[in-house]
Amino acid sequence: MTTIRDILDCFETFAPAETAMAFDNVGLLVGDGSTAISRALLALDITAPVVREAAQKHCGLIISHHPVIFQPLKHLSAQSVPYLLAQHGIAAVCMHTNLDLSDIFGVNTCLAGALGVSDLRKSDKGECLFIGTLSAPVAMRDFAMHAKAALDCRGVRFTCVKPTVQTIAVSSGAGGSEIFAAAAEHADVLVTGEIKHHELLASRELGVNILDAGHFKSENPVIPPLYEKLSAAFPDVAFFVSECCDDGVNYL
Repeated sequence: MTTIRDILDCFETFAPAETAMAFDNVGLLVGDGSTAISRALLALDITAPVVREAAQKHCGLIISHHPVIFQPLKHLSAQSVPYLLAQHGIAAVCMHTNLDLSDIFGVNTCLAGALGVSDLRKSDKGECLFIGTLSAPVAMRDFAMHAKAALDCRGVRFTCVKPTVQTIAVSSGAGGSEIFAAAAEHADVLVTGEIKHHELLASRELGVNILDAGHFKSENPVIPPLYEKLSAAFPDVAFFVSECCDDGVNYL
């Protein structure tokens, strides 16, 4: 029977907990590592609806990207997600920046793969930046349309400082600050999930396009491949991809 510890050990082979950034909180955040698991739910975030979905599916574990406990808890209300997890007897494994930074299998490698970016390498200039290429130059507008479809976005923001792109930088989630490293790597475009106004202005001066797909949509591409990877590693566990996990953002 597979235990939570077995699943944690599997993560250590491609996203070791010790590689997470110093501010982060990763690993087994709720539950006991010796617990045997037969059903587990995968979701980018652990929210109250996700907990209820896991309970309905009789899952004893939720595996997420974003930590369900990030800041120290000073109060635990009955409506809080950690309380709901404990109430339903559901454990939580959260793999955050260690999964972002993995060049074996991680959020950015899966984002790049979804976009058709090859020859991916981790930048030595950025903190969480990966660089790769497209098979041929494409118009920036066409690349933006491709990314919108590939990442299942309702909308994307992008700039056209360069009319065509081939060298692609990716930094999922809140990766807009990597614009300076992307420029140093001579990237044509930075694909990210969040970028601040001053970083957006800087990108124009640096001559690098921006494609902002949204935090959720830039990171969620890791979930389906992670489902396949864990299902192959633990055939005695029924893994499920959350049907309700979303950022709820609409576009007009």
